[in-house]
Amino acid sequence: MANILRLASLSVFFFFIIYSPLFSNALSDCNGPCRDLNDCSGQLICIDGKCIDDPDVGTHICRGSSPSPPTGNCQPSGSLQCQGHIHPTYKCSPPVTSSTKAKLTNNDFSQGGGGGGPSECDEQYHSNSERIVALSTGWYNGGSRCEKMIWIKASNGKNVTAKVVDECDSMRGCDEEHAYLPPCENNIVDASDAVWSALELNKDVGIVDVTWSMA
Repeated sequence: MANILRLASLSVFFFFIIYSPLFSNALSDCNGPCRDLNDCSGQLICIDGKCIDDPDVGTHICRGSSPSPPTGNCQPSGSLQCQGHIHPTYKCSPPVTSSTKAKLTNNDFSQGGGGGGPSECDEQYHSNSERIVALSTGWYNGGSRCEKMIWIKASNGKNVTAKVVDECDSMRGCDEEHAYLPPCENNIVDASDAVWSALELNKDVGIVDVTWSMA
């Protein structure tokens, strides 16, 4: 009887070793279980115990699965001293969703208007009567959204489409090219007067909470 009990105990012990994640070196694929980043294969990351696409990187490895939730893990990549103040710099922005939270600011896109150099997308200055915007560095995404339309919605219920023509630089600033302004935050939609007017917002307020998405 004692031998049977010992054999049963050994069987349970070896079963635990074989199947326990603590002793397993296997990497999890999409929606597989995980405890940290090292448990996931490729560019997948571990969120809420599952291996999923990294929303900050924008991968789409897990096609057909539930969308990756925003992580809010976009951290400063450095800092820049400007006019006696230290400003964080960012390479990333929050994940783009169907209703991405942002801060709406006002920019003068005309030559000599205080908005710095010409727009990055076309190397041209623009009239402020155009519905145009500059996006923070992460959202600008190396110019991949140039000339594309986005929807902007204000809390008053008004919404408008606008064209992306420039980057609101989250990495650099405090120089002539950037009108000696500090780097943008990582969640900025910098819009022309026409956008503010269409949304029936007072640009003198300076910053307003909005949401945006690709049109």
